[in-house]
Amino acid sequence: MLSLDIVYKASTLLHHVVRHTSLIPSSKVNPACKVFLKPENLQVTGSFKVRGAGFKISQLTDEEKAHGVIACSAGNHAQGVALAARRAGIPALICMPSGAPISKVEATRAMGAEICLVPGVYDDAYARALQLNEERHMTFIHPFDDEQVIAGQGTIGMEILADNPDIDVVFVPIGGGGLASGVAYALKTLKPSVRVIGVQASGAASMVQSRDHNQIEALTSVLTIADGIAVKEPGVHTFELCRTYVDEIVTVSEDEICAAILALIEGHKLVAEGAGAVSVAAAMFNKADIAGKNVCCIVSGGNIDVTILSRVINRGLLKGGRTTEMLIEMPDRPGSLLGLCDVICRYGANIISIHHERNGESPDVNSCNLRIVLETRNHEHINDLHIAIEAAGYAILADK
Repeated sequence: MLSLDIVYKASTLLHHVVRHTSLIPSSKVNPACKVFLKPENLQVTGSFKVRGAGFKISQLTDEEKAHGVIACSAGNHAQGVALAARRAGIPALICMPSGAPISKVEATRAMGAEICLVPGVYDDAYARALQLNEERHMTFIHPFDDEQVIAGQGTIGMEILADNPDIDVVFVPIGGGGLASGVAYALKTLKPSVRVIGVQASGAASMVQSRDHNQIEALTSVLTIADGIAVKEPGVHTFELCRTYVDEIVTVSEDEICAAILALIEGHKLVAEGAGAVSVAAAMFNKADIAGKNVCCIVSGGNIDVTILSRVINRGLLKGGRTTEMLIEMPDRPGSLLGLCDVICRYGANIISIHHERNGESPDVNSCNLRIVLETRNHEHINDLHIAIEAAGYAILADK
């Protein structure tokens, strides 16, 4: 059974393995409260996963260590297990779906683990890991549904209160629930008044659905940029722990996640993956009542695939009102474009791209359409532009 003594033990044993990621005060996430970031994206391997894996491996018997460990993961857990196994001097075999980012595969291999790429998705890799485990008699390190793994993640909760005993609210990402279970258990045991709020991506809200129906349920599919928490079904242990110790679970949209990633890059020079940014998104967009509170957001990881980072930034800019795209109908005569550009210039927006469409769908054959992308300051600035453009005689047909 999970106990505070086990979490303390994990903290002691992990002292020389993991980094104590000190809280970072932030005045930019939400001006209505005092926000502190727990930057586990700066952890060794770039995520919190090394904590649970490290403690689990430290508790193996000599015989179990001799046989080695096996795990299944598309990224962060793989690297956590690989590093912990290397430091313990034992073999590690990691099953990864063949579609896993090459950077994560190679990072795991570089830590000394044997890699088994499995055609298909995570579920296929998981099935293969269980099969190989039977053949090789290794110890399977579950990514979240294991009490020793959960205890390792719970050390984050202890560190939060050690750094700031006055924390009132903690936002914690939830995928399978291992991080939230450990953190919530430690926080509630040490300071019952702390409000623990789990955060899931709206496209992978398995714990939300399971809690709502009071039983573990599996989603038919998940779709989110937050691949680290794209879990179809919570664990048995994690479901019970989250039901008991997590006060509330909220969801955030893809655009909100992208806006949070961008805010962390711009405001704090921190790179977070989608799963790591959901806690910040929840605070940014007031998913719970946090006005006047001391709030901690756990940035659980920073291993984002750089090949999609530009797309994430573009969506974040749109969500934050930093860019806008408009479809504008205007008279098809000399000077019309110049007049529109004059309005845009007077209101301090910057034209990023422009596309003239003479054959528009308007019934007015003397008009044309203009697709234009502008760099703006915020949503209020965009609203002022709308008013000015339409006052100048141009029709905005669509915008985003």
